[in-house]
Amino acid sequence: GRAETPGQPAWAAGASPSRWFLATSHRGCLWKPLSEARSLQSPSFAVVVAIDFGTTSSGYAFSFCSDPEAIHMMRKWEGGDPGVANQKTPTSLLLTPEGSFHSFGYTARDYYHDLDPEEARDWLYFEKFKMKIHSTSDLTMKTELEAVNGKKMPALEVFAHALRFFKQHAVQELKEQCPALPERDAVRWVITVPAIWKQPAKQFMREAAYKAGLVSPESPEQLLIALEPEAASIYCRKLRLHQLVELSRRAPPNGLGPRHDIDSSFRQAQPRAGGSPLRPPTPLPPPCLGRAVPWGRGLCLTHGPPPTHTGGPYGAVGVDLAFERLLCHIFGEDFIATFKAKRPAAWVDLTIAFEARKRAAAPSRASPLNVSLPFSFIDFYRKHRGQNVETALKKSNVNFVKWSSQGMLRMSPEAMSELFQPTITQIINHIDALLKKPEVQGIKFLFLVGGFAESPMLQHAVQAAFGAACRVIVPQDVGLTILKGAVLFGLDPTIVRVRRSPLTYGVGVLNKFVEGKHPREKLLVKEGKTWCTDIFEKFVSVDQSVALGEVVQRSYCPARPGQRKTIINIYCSAADDVVYITDPGVRKCGTVSLELPQLGDAAAAAPGSPRARREIRAAMQFGDTEIKVTAVDMSTSKTVRATIDFLSN
Repeated sequence: GRAETPGQPAWAAGASPSRWFLATSHRGCLWKPLSEARSLQSPSFAVVVAIDFGTTSSGYAFSFCSDPEAIHMMRKWEGGDPGVANQKTPTSLLLTPEGSFHSFGYTARDYYHDLDPEEARDWLYFEKFKMKIHSTSDLTMKTELEAVNGKKMPALEVFAHALRFFKQHAVQELKEQCPALPERDAVRWVITVPAIWKQPAKQFMREAAYKAGLVSPESPEQLLIALEPEAASIYCRKLRLHQLVELSRRAPPNGLGPRHDIDSSFRQAQPRAGGSPLRPPTPLPPPCLGRAVPWGRGLCLTHGPPPTHTGGPYGAVGVDLAFERLLCHIFGEDFIATFKAKRPAAWVDLTIAFEARKRAAAPSRASPLNVSLPFSFIDFYRKHRGQNVETALKKSNVNFVKWSSQGMLRMSPEAMSELFQPTITQIINHIDALLKKPEVQGIKFLFLVGGFAESPMLQHAVQAAFGAACRVIVPQDVGLTILKGAVLFGLDPTIVRVRRSPLTYGVGVLNKFVEGKHPREKLLVKEGKTWCTDIFEKFVSVDQSVALGEVVQRSYCPARPGQRKTIINIYCSAADDVVYITDPGVRKCGTVSLELPQLGDAAAAAPGSPRARREIRAAMQFGDTEIKVTAVDMSTSKTVRATIDFLSN
């Protein structure tokens, strides 16, 4: 049987589930004043802990709801690199040969470094694994990640190990600061994800948090997923003028250069949501927020409500990959693959050595940068190839890279610049394309935030490309803006009031067949009535502004009187002019499950609630960082358990 009334989903009255249509992440947001946000907020948690799970480095920060203005960074991490502020730790996880947790961060990296080369081959070391979740097109609960030694583990377990580490570390610190803090339900957790992540990746992080024990699946509201550019923007709004650095104001080496009064520009800036002109030391709600961020997290430009989230995998990891390609060119792709498999710990040492020199790269640098090659690399190459690395370097004809007798690759400033160029060019081109759009004309300020924004190479490139059109600003603690903003978001999740949908959402339905309008292959004849199948009923359109808390409601009737569960297939598309769920570009992306409690005989026979017409009213929210669904049984006015799943597709 199919639906009896036009507009009703085909599954509601018949044999098999029909096809639905929903979409994924959000771009764009509309702010409310910080003062208004705080006045409306009545926190039910004692403390907010935010975890910035980065590709290269991660960390956490927290704030007690009784003192929301104070954001506490995590304690200094053990280990660390000389000359680097260790307010974050490497996103490096070490598991024993049996697959159990050993360590995370600097401790994991250093322990793995000290292992015997043969022993290290049995240990599972994971690094820079975060964006694998984004790049996996068919992400499921069973997706696997590959360790440095080539062995695989379920990705969910890898992420859960990392999140569990942060939970234990944070809870221990909280207990030391506040011994009376309750064991359960006292903490609201916030996990940051890139804005370009789609719903499956966001759900994956939530499932990993459940597995790690951060919160219980029965208390989903205790965990928030924060979009990284939104978090950074929230924090930038809070900054005062003395906490901002304009790149054009930095004195060049000769001591000469233009000087601009950033104060006067911000005095003219108007608050985003009303109010009087800003004057220091008033917190700054900029008329434009921009971010060029590490690890492909995305870019946020705001200019008129609501702003736009956009971006791609344009992070500093791209520089690491360029260095690996350089090594493959010099020593051979097959050798590098063999070395990584046979000497995984030494490969990690090599990447650490490059990371340190990468941070030292600057446009004004005139001297070479030396990257140390591990002795095991030099020895392994000689045994594997029958020649030394110096010979390989000469034969490769690579310009600007020389060999040092101290066992180092001497990279000229030009060579290092070439490694940065592909990633920086992608970022510049992306920002340039955005600034040419009509809706972002008049941008005055561009903010660089995140770990990669610390790079003088990126700062110089962005200033050179856009400094004439707008003011390029770098906040203090630029690498911590996302983390601190995530804490503020956890204190008041309603601070972002409107977001834009990046895709169109809807459901497959039956409508009355219209000759000449509907194709004959969509014709269904049921009980003497003619229906058109697979019609797309739109919930929300691509780029449509959706307010926080705004819901789309639909009522459905179970197909059978004793039906206990209803499964609805979800579809998505980047197009706005979808007519049928079978149109090109429309794809299934998830399911909605409604668990139907059984009615007693009296309730089933009561007037107005006949078995055959039992009504379940489902409400979907598209204005949050995650798509949410709730449902009510209209015959009893009781809540029906409703879940939405993007990982079992």
